Amino acid sequence: MLSIITPVYNSERFIATCIEAVIEQNCIDLEHIIIDGDSTDQTVPIIRQYADRYPHIRWHSEPDRGQSDAMNKGIAMASGEIMGLLNVDDGYEPGVLNRVVDRFKVLPEPTLLVGNCNIWDDDGRLVEVNRPAKLSLFELVAGVNIHPYPCNPAAYFYHTALHQKVGLYDIANHYSMDLDFILRAVQAANVVYVDEIWGNYRRLEGTKTVNDMHNGQMNQRVMQLIKHYRKQLPLHQQMQLFGRDFWASMQYFLHKPQALPDAIKAKMLKFSTN
Repeated sequence: MLSIITPVYNSERFIATCIEAVIEQNCIDLEHIIIDGDSTDQTVPIIRQYADRYPHIRWHSEPDRGQSDAMNKGIAMASGEIMGLLNVDDGYEPGVLNRVVDRFKVLPEPTLLVGNCNIWDDDGRLVEVNRPAKLSLFELVAGVNIHPYPCNPAAYFYHTALHQKVGLYDIANHYSMDLDFILRAVQAANVVYVDEIWGNYRRLEGTKTVNDMHNGQMNQRVMQLIKHYRKQLPLHQQMQLFGRDFWASMQYFLHKPQALPDAIKAKMLKFSTN
């Protein structure tokens, strides 16, 4: 069985579309677990209406400690041996869930199965297609702009048993919990990349992720994770990345010497006049 988990809070604008997006997949061996954080709008009545009509929908509503906590509650409720996460404002390409279930029939446990993801803006324009083809830990921590990491869980699935090896989502992490999980998962799972578009991620203004991007915090959070997980690489790979970073920095300053800190400029000038 495939368990799809959707954490939600005060999302009456999107919850019906999310539920219908899963229904339209026509996946028989499926449960959709919706974990609500005690919404105060019409989210819960909408969930209840669908759950009364569709037995594959299971749901629970109570105060939580954030998105990671909600996802962990969903994992605890899940009956499926395959796990997927779907944020309330995201979706799938047609027929994806059945294809995913078929692929898992021949994959060893635990496997992390990753596809591509469309990224859409607020106006429904396609911004880019996330194609995370390089998924070893070494490749993922090489740098933010070198190898893209999976940008949204709508485009990846994994054996539920993977959590027994790498743990649950970090409750203290409210922004980059997906990437943190991926960086743990690729060290323990059989990782398979499929060059097909599976997910649709809507990068909507006003959401916590987009706000985090605008205020510059997202890159800092990603770099902190990369720095942390680089330490888990073998020493020779750490040195290889350090050398690459150093060379890239030197090339940058050679082409943009004005970006050098004043203290370094002063030392270079002193050295050149001696």
